[in-house]
Amino acid sequence: MKLVILSAIILLVLAGVVASAEKKKQRFNGVEVTWLGHAAFLVKSPNGKIVLIDPWLDNPKAPEMAKNITKADIILLTHGHFDHVGSAPELAKKTGAKVVCIFEVSRYIAKQGVPEEQIIGMNYSGTVDVDGIKITMVPAVHSSGISDGNNIIEGGNPAGFVVEFENGFKVYHTGDTGLFGDMELIKRLYSPDLMLVCIGGHFTMGPREAAEAIKLIQPKYVIPMHYGTFPILAGTPDELKKYLPAKFKNAVIELKPGETAN
Repeated sequence: MKLVILSAIILLVLAGVVASAEKKKQRFNGVEVTWLGHAAFLVKSPNGKIVLIDPWLDNPKAPEMAKNITKADIILLTHGHFDHVGSAPELAKKTGAKVVCIFEVSRYIAKQGVPEEQIIGMNYSGTVDVDGIKITMVPAVHSSGISDGNNIIEGGNPAGFVVEFENGFKVYHTGDTGLFGDMELIKRLYSPDLMLVCIGGHFTMGPREAAEAIKLIQPKYVIPMHYGTFPILAGTPDELKKYLPAKFKNAVIELKPGETAN
């Protein structure tokens, strides 16, 4: 009898482990998110579309695989700084990807030789549908000047994006931003499932501010970004968690560059 009970307990434990692993595997409902270092991400949609966000693919923390990306369907640029525009013009010309960005940055991208039919310039609160993926531009509090040799040229306003994939799963990339109260409206209007949030400090929110942003957005999952690239970006996921209540501590997914969450 004891052996039967013990066997039953083991089976229940194993079933729980399998169920937990399956739940973890399915948490993004078929969306796969790979961190490429800094603010750069490769997101694969449930239908196999490749979305690159702020593809500075030779950043100091970029994994080797980032240098070998040959396919992209959509490129999102949050603002005009070199560490976000990065490799976008070359990638767009090589892959034929649509480039979505603030209008002023779109004019710069065109001057780099990207065909006009690939470029979608837009602005805050606009939504575009690219191959069944809905992309909404939302505000960010930052700057956006574009480096052009020794000059800084007009880059319009900085932005974030809420991306709704084919299955309804929504990802909010904050872009580079400080904390602002209207993040609450982003929650109310779009209810992101996953928040890609800058935590490095100095140029963007640090862990304390990012924690407040997470409380405003209330996502199911959080992936920290824009930290550790340079010593000055000193915020860490561990420090972020210190400022978060338990339910959001458990939502934080800490990735190493090159790692994928799904």
